[in-house]
Amino acid sequence: MARDFYAVLGVPRTATGEDIQRAYRTLARRSHPDVNKEPGAEDRFKEITEAYRVLSDPSLRREYDARASVPSGGGFRGHPGAGGGFRGGGFQDLGDFEDLFGFGPVRGADAEATITITLEDSYRGGHRTVTLPDGTRLGVTIPRGIAEGQRLRLAGQGAGGLGGGPRGDLHLVVRFAPDPRYTVDGRDVTVRLPVAAWEAALGAKVPLPTPAGEVLLDVPRGSSSGRRLRLRGQGLPGPRPGDLYAEVRVMVPPDPTPQERRLFEELARASAYDPRSVS
Repeated sequence: MARDFYAVLGVPRTATGEDIQRAYRTLARRSHPDVNKEPGAEDRFKEITEAYRVLSDPSLRREYDARASVPSGGGFRGHPGAGGGFRGGGFQDLGDFEDLFGFGPVRGADAEATITITLEDSYRGGHRTVTLPDGTRLGVTIPRGIAEGQRLRLAGQGAGGLGGGPRGDLHLVVRFAPDPRYTVDGRDVTVRLPVAAWEAALGAKVPLPTPAGEVLLDVPRGSSSGRRLRLRGQGLPGPRPGDLYAEVRVMVPPDPTPQERRLFEELARASAYDPRSVS
């Protein structure tokens, strides 16, 4: 039966990548079959190594943590890129005998952080400078059309290696900065479009601010609040761009002038329209 990988390495679920790496190195030294001749040492070593492979990779660790239980039959299955495996009675390339006993380098664990960008950054793409928790400042390329939740990989910016081994990688999870003007759903973007009552009733061409710049939009006559006007393909850019939706918000003067008040009163007398009777 599969075991809890955190329990296998003897670390809490809040363990950092470096904690996991240290625990793996210590346990693997004790259980390596070239040193430990006790029955079951090889199986123990395989279990420790499998736990390290999963928990040291941020994406595999998230997938593992999301599972209520590990599938029966032993071990974590179906993770792409795990690679290696146990070959012909030997051991996978996470660390050979020399690595484990300090005669060879061990690659550092991968790390993960969050990068917050604006929606305009995603539309344009470009370069940003980010500051890591340790104060290091790095230049990052923002791909045009990157969506929230996607990751940017910075090679060699993760945890330091052991015994002169290379550093792991840093994975930056993209988040969009809150913006009251926009709502993002996947690759679709909704923009609020305030219009005057007469523009909504009569129809008008009005400027619409978008993350890509201002456009002139036709508002059909008879547009009520909540109507969504679709601009196909003007959402987040990419091979399959999203759509941009302008959501109409009918606005009235908060403090009408005497002339505006007279005109609204005249309209009220002349119109038989009752919005409460519309189904």
